[in-house]
Amino acid sequence: MSSEVAEAQQELVEEFQFFDNWMDRYQYLIDLGRRLPEFPASDRVDANKIRGCQSQVWFVAEEKDGRLEFRAISDAAIVSGLIAVLLRIYSGKKPQDILDTPPEFVKALQLEAHLSPTRSNGLASMLKAIRNFATEALQAT
Repeated sequence: MSSEVAEAQQELVEEFQFFDNWMDRYQYLIDLGRRLPEFPASDRVDANKIRGCQSQVWFVAEEKDGRLEFRAISDAAIVSGLIAVLLRIYSGKKPQDILDTPPEFVKALQLEAHLSPTRSNGLASMLKAIRNFATEALQAT
């Protein structure tokens, strides 16, 4: 059974395979982060901060037509790139699909091996927040 989330993860893994080394992958992450949409200052409030990230991360979720739309930003370049990856995989997806699909892209891309422990913790915190938003959306229906 394939899901939209699983397909998005697979596309991302295939995209990263174009890069021969991790320096190129880091640069690509940074470039992805630079292309994040504008994040309004009005959303940069404490209530939208993700705990467990060394850098500052603001994350907002809205449900539209049974799907979750995410917006987020960080004050750190590589973390912004990770956010761009997460938004690409999870934004616009159904909450149940998010919960039913493990984040296998983390292992496939070997992110734990190539991110600092604090960035790995931050990625885990952001993934947990996405799952929490999905759980809350399902409970609200």
